[in-house]
Amino acid sequence: MLVATEGIEVTTSSESSTVAPTAAGARSSAGYWWPVGLAIALGAMAGVGGFTFGYAKGLSYFSTDPAACVNCHIMQSEFDGWQKGSHHAVAVCVDCHLPQAFVPKYLAKAENGWRHGQKFTTQRFQEPIAVQAAGLRILQDNCVRCHGAMVPLLDGHAQLAGAEPSHVAASGQDEMPRCTHCHAAVGHGPRAGLGGPLRAEEIRQLETLPATLHTGGAP
Repeated sequence: MLVATEGIEVTTSSESSTVAPTAAGARSSAGYWWPVGLAIALGAMAGVGGFTFGYAKGLSYFSTDPAACVNCHIMQSEFDGWQKGSHHAVAVCVDCHLPQAFVPKYLAKAENGWRHGQKFTTQRFQEPIAVQAAGLRILQDNCVRCHGAMVPLLDGHAQLAGAEPSHVAASGQDEMPRCTHCHAAVGHGPRAGLGGPLRAEEIRQLETLPATLHTGGAP
């Protein structure tokens, strides 16, 4: 558009005057909606997470109450077996199945919780439930810790039988059968309560066990 002002022609653009406000409005609208969308997404995540944590009784897993394990119904037979075991009056789940130091304990708790949740949710867990290699090491370490006064006697007995001392097995090696190899019932009662007779692997282990292990070296 041409505008005459005191003999001087000035060109103005009506298009530029209308487009500029529109672009600024779009930017302003986008700047308003992304925080709202982010707040909605975070709120939904917090709501679902909070509901899941409450529904799963998440706070109970910070306690030492064995009943917390029964929050997952698949652990009912383990809980029932523990009530029949000889250690029922002196040890709870965390005494045997978790390290005693603070950091290792909660690292083990986190790993167990993630693995158990993933396995049970996808229905890909083993039945009867078996303690994994890391859990067996923790279990053995706790046996040795609790029965420390007996360990030197056991070491001497094992050496008479030609086997390695029990403290070697506690370090994760397999030269010596673990305590639970012979004393499997102390924690959860008879095996019948946890899935029946010995597995083939356990029978093979018994067959390879030194015949003199419990006879002090006598034939």
